[in-house]
Amino acid sequence: MGLTCCQDNGNADSDVYIVTLKQAPSVHYNGELRVKSKNHFTGLDKPRTVLTGEKYMKLYSYNYLINGFAVLVTPQQAEKLSRRREVANVVKDFAVRIATTHTPQFLGLPQGAWPREGGYESAGEGIVIGFIDTGIDPTHPSFSDGVHKNPYPVPNHFTGICEVTKDFPSGSCNRKLIGARHFAASAITRGIFNATQDYASPFDGDGHGTHTASTAAGNHGIPVVVAGHHFGEASGMAPRSHIAVYKAIYKSFGGFAADVVAAIDQAAQDRVDIISLSITPNRRPPGIATFFNPIDMALLSAVKSGIFVVQAAGNTGPSPKSVSSFSPWIFTVGAAAHDRVYTNSILLGNNIMIQGVGLARGTHRDSMYTLVSAVDALNDTVGVKDVNAGECQDSSSLSKDIVKGKLLICSYSIRFVLGMSTIKQALQTAKNLSAAGVVFYMDPFVLGFQLNPVPMGCPGIIIPSPDDSKIFMHYYNSSLGRDGPTKKIVKFGGVARILGGLKANYSHSAPKIMYYSARGPDPEDSFLHDADILKPNLVAPGNFIWAAWSSRGTDSVEFLGEDFAMMSGTSMAAPHVAGLAALIKKKFPTLSPFAIGSALSTTASLHDKNGGPIMAQRAYANPDLTLSPATPFDMGSGFVNATAALNPGLVLDSSYDDYMSFLCGINGSSPIVLNYTSQSCGTTITTNAIDLNLPSITISQLNQSRLVQRTVTNIADNETYIVGWTAPYGVSLKVKPTHFSIANGEKKVLKVFFSATMNNYTTSYGRIGLLGNKGHNVNIPLSVIAKIL
Repeated sequence: MGLTCCQDNGNADSDVYIVTLKQAPSVHYNGELRVKSKNHFTGLDKPRTVLTGEKYMKLYSYNYLINGFAVLVTPQQAEKLSRRREVANVVKDFAVRIATTHTPQFLGLPQGAWPREGGYESAGEGIVIGFIDTGIDPTHPSFSDGVHKNPYPVPNHFTGICEVTKDFPSGSCNRKLIGARHFAASAITRGIFNATQDYASPFDGDGHGTHTASTAAGNHGIPVVVAGHHFGEASGMAPRSHIAVYKAIYKSFGGFAADVVAAIDQAAQDRVDIISLSITPNRRPPGIATFFNPIDMALLSAVKSGIFVVQAAGNTGPSPKSVSSFSPWIFTVGAAAHDRVYTNSILLGNNIMIQGVGLARGTHRDSMYTLVSAVDALNDTVGVKDVNAGECQDSSSLSKDIVKGKLLICSYSIRFVLGMSTIKQALQTAKNLSAAGVVFYMDPFVLGFQLNPVPMGCPGIIIPSPDDSKIFMHYYNSSLGRDGPTKKIVKFGGVARILGGLKANYSHSAPKIMYYSARGPDPEDSFLHDADILKPNLVAPGNFIWAAWSSRGTDSVEFLGEDFAMMSGTSMAAPHVAGLAALIKKKFPTLSPFAIGSALSTTASLHDKNGGPIMAQRAYANPDLTLSPATPFDMGSGFVNATAALNPGLVLDSSYDDYMSFLCGINGSSPIVLNYTSQSCGTTITTNAIDLNLPSITISQLNQSRLVQRTVTNIADNETYIVGWTAPYGVSLKVKPTHFSIANGEKKVLKVFFSATMNNYTTSYGRIGLLGNKGHNVNIPLSVIAKIL
């Protein structure tokens, strides 16, 4: 990374712009993939040919996936650049944001996918996953190349390098972590880069990137020890895959598209096999279609070069059209809960049991302990007006004589949500005062806030329910003995015992779609018109995920200094799929990115582990009280099935040209397509999204009737299939043929006839199922939004 070809630009009106040139990028030359042209040049590869004598700062040259550069200029200079005949497009830079010990077992890897492909010792070997995230901590054992007796091979196709800096010294990379770079030029020019906090290197000062990398490809069998407690052993989905890191997201400010595009461009040049993006744009891209933005268009070229791209759906659910990953060539992943939960509870002296959370041991099982609230244990020197004293952040404000040996009650207020107060500090307060444990009750003003289980070094519990918190505090207050005239407390009568929350419970119904997981339908443009594309593509484990944590990671203060952290979000779901894609890529090295996506989609599970429908949370507050059956706009094709995805039978494949035809078919898109790809729509036979050979069918408006075709390719042995279907409500459906035989390598066209049977604008859903006589089961979800007679 560097600020090249530059002069000082102190103009306060300046901003970063991404300039795309008309000449095709390297990846497009001669119609070949991953081949750079020796004669690739342009007359405007340096802005000074236009801005002679003017101040500007060039940040990046893009020359592999897109041809252009990022530059810091004034709006007037950007306008001057846009008028040049060599320039195709000038786009203002925009911001982006970041959106396991048990999940391998829950996904069936130890019993299914791993043994079938040689065991975890070779799972994903030779496949390189590129992570565009917050960096990595290279000292973590999850990324060591020496934890197992079998040495890692060197993937010959990878050409990346490992940056060497003070924070990322020589030797940080190895045969496991084979590449690492950072990209921050856009942030630096804005004056918001904090070198102390963000690290001008691939080192992860946040924790997020370390977490996602280990989820996908962390070493197998790494002990998870947090706050002195052992929580099992961790493994990535593809523990023998190689990791390449492209840091473009930072703790203090997030990231910018110019840096992300540079990272994508470099990852493609380095010849990674898979790109994992646990980031989404801060806003919906403007223009005639959401697909036309620098990040998605760079990813289209990456897919053309054979790279499978996985992106988090975003954490803006559960409202419709909240998904932040838009394009059909990107595999979008939502978040679901798996079956492991950690529950804690507290037994009160009146025999009421209250449920809570907290990764903590319990108090002595045969003893009840006196309860004392922090606000009732204040030193005489503390003023009554100290409204935050109840949060237990300052041990000097409390009396050790009162608290010692008792359960200290602390208020979990909005200040904890905002990071102004921390559980870690409250635990330190309890330790300083020799308390027997800590009980946090939820302030009534904190509505609907969902807590991750938090590690605690002493007995403790958090009561997340405001209603249960009221019950708890009513018991405590009613048990106090007070002096009649003075109302001073003379006796703390409430007692309780914390049962502890270190033991995992596996009895919950799972998976279920989490409330925060972004939902479809896919918004086609800034006016929120519906695209004929299913998003998300599927869901994967994303809730309460244990994975590696950076030694200097500050994203979660409760895990500061720990080697592992439990995090939740679609950011955690996406790398699960990236790792599973590596297993598929290893088994089927010639499959296109689209066929890999099909294998994952058509084999996805439709039921929870108890055989019932997968449920989806529908509200932020009290989400488990709002559960209803998940639809394709909640879960895409379903919940990822690792074992089945390695043996899909049939795949629905596509090509880069198909997506070019789709983009050219968008009204008014011809100049934009030319701008981004240097390819003219010209005589291109256009298509629309409905007719892309996707492993799903989504129709935003069914006007009377519609014929849709899908082509399946057999990548297994010869097989005979029976075709069945369930029609969406308000739709008559027929599929031909109803049965067929197909040889290995053969293709078969399915014709699907949709007819509206009523005028209805409520989305309805159906499904096509192809059942093979050798055990393959291919599912294609159907979604029809508007039906018009």
